[in-house]
Amino acid sequence: MAQQTLYEIHAPKMLSVCRMYIKDLHFAEDVMLRGFFKVFNNLDGFQHKGSFEGWVRRIMVRESIDFLRSKKEIHFSDRIENYDREEDAQDYASAEAMQHLQEVIDKLPEGYKMVFVMYAVEGYKHQEIADLLNISEGTSKSQLFKARKLLQEKLAVHKEESHG
Repeated sequence: MAQQTLYEIHAPKMLSVCRMYIKDLHFAEDVMLRGFFKVFNNLDGFQHKGSFEGWVRRIMVRESIDFLRSKKEIHFSDRIENYDREEDAQDYASAEAMQHLQEVIDKLPEGYKMVFVMYAVEGYKHQEIADLLNISEGTSKSQLFKARKLLQEKLAVHKEESHG
């Protein structure tokens, strides 16, 4: 009964977490279910450092990464470019704009997408991303830079088409 309650409370958010990494809804749902299986089997591993939701979220991120690795869909470029940690502060108020943003993120190359989501959405630091994905910290920074650049270009094109 307690597990069902935990699932009902956290499943919608955790499906969103999995969807940020995995385009296909059915695969994302499967990964989320595997993640909850791990959560329920490792409840004694939660050490009350930080929030419970954060702990569950980390499990979902790792499950998503493992799924993509098993599909061999992650491709990273090791070429390091100049990295500018300029924050992109754009306000996407409407649901339509958010949906478009999700679609654009989904179309990023997997390596770019993984790093972008982990850094910009999940709040991981580059060293944490590097450790989780078995890449260098420089590669993480480079992937984020490239992802942001591609997103800016695609969103600018969409803005021109919408207003133009």
